[in-house]
Amino acid sequence: MKTKPIYPSCIGIRCLAIPVALASLLLLGACDKKVESEPVVRAVRSVVVEKREVGDPIVVTGELRARDEINLAFRLSGQLIQRTLDVGDKVKAGQTVARLDDQIERNARNAAQADLVAAQAAVEQSEAHEKRLQGLLNEKAVSRNDYEVALRQLKTARAQVNAVQAKLKSAEEQLGYTDLKAEAAGVITKKGAEPGEVVQAGKMILTMARQSGRDAVFGIPAQVIRDGLSLRQEVEVWLADNHAIKATGKIREISPQADQITRNHEVKVELIDPPSGMFLGATVVGRLQLQAEPRIEIPSPALTMLESKPAVWVVDAKDMRVHRREITVAHYTPDSVIVTDGLQSGERVVTAGVQELHEGQTVKLLGDVL
Repeated sequence: MKTKPIYPSCIGIRCLAIPVALASLLLLGACDKKVESEPVVRAVRSVVVEKREVGDPIVVTGELRARDEINLAFRLSGQLIQRTLDVGDKVKAGQTVARLDDQIERNARNAAQADLVAAQAAVEQSEAHEKRLQGLLNEKAVSRNDYEVALRQLKTARAQVNAVQAKLKSAEEQLGYTDLKAEAAGVITKKGAEPGEVVQAGKMILTMARQSGRDAVFGIPAQVIRDGLSLRQEVEVWLADNHAIKATGKIREISPQADQITRNHEVKVELIDPPSGMFLGATVVGRLQLQAEPRIEIPSPALTMLESKPAVWVVDAKDMRVHRREITVAHYTPDSVIVTDGLQSGERVVTAGVQELHEGQTVKLLGDVL
C-alpha cells in the first residue's frame, strides 16, 4: 500500500502568501482613496467685469459728396455761345465759366446811355432857363407864374436824369448777366448745356462742388436713428475698395424726411481732414457706435450653458471656487457678449477653460484678460 507524500514546507508558504496578498490589496485600496480625496485645482483665465457704455456697432455704405454743391445758371434766357470748363476742371472764385449772346443787352445798354446824355442836356438847358427867369423876376420883367413854370421844368428834367440813370444801371446789370461767373473756388462735377443751345433763365449750365469740405452721405433706417443716433456723433469712414484710406467725421445733418424709394433717412457726416485719395463720388463705408445705457461686456469664450440658458462661471474671491450663474444676453457680437442682467461690476468671470469646470471647483488664476 502506497501513501501520498506530504510537503509541509509548501503548505506553509501558501498559507503565508494569502495574508500578504490581502494586506497588499488593502494598502493599494487605501492609497487610491487618498488620491481621489485630494481636490483638483484647475488653472483658468478670468476677467473682472465692469459696466460701461456699450452701443450697437452699425456699418453702412454711402458715397462721398462735396459739402456744398452749386448749380451755376444764367439769370436770363439766351443762346449759349461759350462754355470754358468741363467736368473735372477746377474753378477759381470770380472766374467766367460760360457766356450768352449779349447783342440785345448791349443794344439796351447803349440806348440807355444815349437817353442819359439827352436827359443831362435837358437839365442843363432847364437850369439856364431857370436862372435867366429868376434874374428877370428880380427886375420884375416877368411874372412869378412864368418863373414857377421854368422851375417845374427844371425839376422834371432832373427827375428824368435819375430815371434814365436807373435804366442804364439795369441795362448794365442785364449785360453783366450774360457772363456766368463762379462765386467760389471748386471743381466742376456736372454739365447741363452745350454751346449753341438756347437756354432758359435758371437752367443748370454747370454744377460746381466747393472745396470747403467733404461729406460722407449715408441712408440710415429710422429704427437706427431712434436707437440713439445723434448730431456731432463720431463716425469712422473708409473707402469701400481700400480700407487703408480712411478718415473720421461727425454727423452734421440728419434728414427728418425719409427717401420715397428706400425709406431711409439721409445722414451727412462731415469729414475731418480727409486724405487726398478720397475722391468725390467714391463709395465709402461708415462705422458708428450707437449710444446706450451702461452694460457689461464679456468675451465670447466666457459663455457656457445652464439648463439650455446662457451662463458664466463666477469666481468667489473668498475661497477661489467657481459657481455657474445664469445671465441675460442683450445681443451677441463677433468677439463679445453684451449682458443686461446676472452680473455686477467687480465680479470675476472665467474666460478660458469653462468646459472643464464643475460646480464648486477650486481654481487658480493665470492672469486677467482685459
